[in-house]
Amino acid sequence: MQVRQTAIEGLIELIPRVFEDERGHFFESYNKPLFVSLGLPMEFVQDNQSFSVKGVLRGLHMQNAPFAQGKLVRVITGQVLDVAVDLRPDSPTFGQYETFLLDAKLANMAYIPEGFAHGFVALEDSVFSYKCTNIYNKASESGIIWNDPDLNINWGVENPIVSEKDQELKTLREVLPEA
Repeated sequence: MQVRQTAIEGLIELIPRVFEDERGHFFESYNKPLFVSLGLPMEFVQDNQSFSVKGVLRGLHMQNAPFAQGKLVRVITGQVLDVAVDLRPDSPTFGQYETFLLDAKLANMAYIPEGFAHGFVALEDSVFSYKCTNIYNKASESGIIWNDPDLNINWGVENPIVSEKDQELKTLREVLPEA
């Protein structure tokens, strides 16, 4: 498995070797010894999956402590632009974000540590899967509005389909005034 470090500490892309022939394909999506060597958490306690039609934007979501979640994300079918925003207060990259083009054909994944807001936009009809290091807790749920002008994220789509709930999220400055 190839590992691509990003400019943001702890945020990585994992690109497995895909074996393909006339029958289909095979790849390794999890390897505990490799993940341990990278310093990634090994206990995933919840798996989630969603289906999104082309143009759906979900996010930017996060959970606050003590239910903060690290996530191992990938697409099973389709392609998404995945976005992770560093919201760790003591991080030198606080407020910066990284994007990943997650593609079912490449089988690439991203590991997003605790302390990040996360979202994605479906570039085609997509099944999105993610493993979480903590359980979902509604009272800890938070997020940042997808089109926050200070973040200025280029989602690569015009007029995304955004849920009413996600349209009501606050800006980074409203959520973290000290930012």
